[in-house]
Amino acid sequence: MFTVIGIMFTGIGIGYLLRRNSLSWIGKVITALIWLLLFLLGIEVGHNEQIIRSLPTLGLEAFLIAIVCVLGSCLAAWALWKHVNRRKEEKA
Repeated sequence: MFTVIGIMFTGIGIGYLLRRNSLSWIGKVITALIWLLLFLLGIEVGHNEQIIRSLPTLGLEAFLIAIVCVLGSCLAAWALWKHVNRRKEEKA
């Protein structure tokens, strides 16, 4: 944990020192590294038999969680919309 935090603060320090330099290429490097990490994660998941066997269950659970989150967000947005419009009508 301290190693990760140390690396992060080292990066912040180097970024602070190099803030006057143009680092326009850094976004492309970060994107490429993220794609590489996702690829390696896919290899690791594909290599793990237990994860592959439980993929249908994990997929169903992930789908249900996503649906409940979307429905909850829609319900909260609708309630907020009603609340805001009620307050506007009271002021008018």
